[in-house]
Amino acid sequence: MKTLFSLMSLLTVLMFTQPAHANNPQGGQYKQLGDWQVHYIAFPSTFIQPNIASAYGLTRSNSKAIINISVLADDASNTAQRATLTGHARSLIGTKTNLTFKEVVEGDAVYYLAQMDVDHEDTYRFEVTIRQGNTQHVLKFQQKFYVD
Repeated sequence: MKTLFSLMSLLTVLMFTQPAHANNPQGGQYKQLGDWQVHYIAFPSTFIQPNIASAYGLTRSNSKAIINISVLADDASNTAQRATLTGHARSLIGTKTNLTFKEVVEGDAVYYLAQMDVDHEDTYRFEVTIRQGNTQHVLKFQQKFYVD
């Protein structure tokens, strides 16, 4: 249980310490997609501790990134939503990487994790389709990575 709490704590800190989305003065990265607030972050896998990576089946490497997405209802309680996520990332030279998301449920929290290889100082454009029943939205964002 301590490992689960550690990952949730780390992901929460990361989500609120990353550069703010231009339209979000509160500091978190999210986009309003229909009736959802979709929170997202992409960061180097070395930001998480080895025991946490192992617990979630993630690989720690200087050349690997983790993509974390949470879908919340845009209501007073911001209820976590379960959905199906599919997507890809494309480098600026056009190299496409398909993303495979794993659902993680911890109490009332639900989030989706994917990993991908990244190159130093390369920017990736992400396109993730989020489906829940007959509802579908596409999340688009970009992130530059720095590899040690």
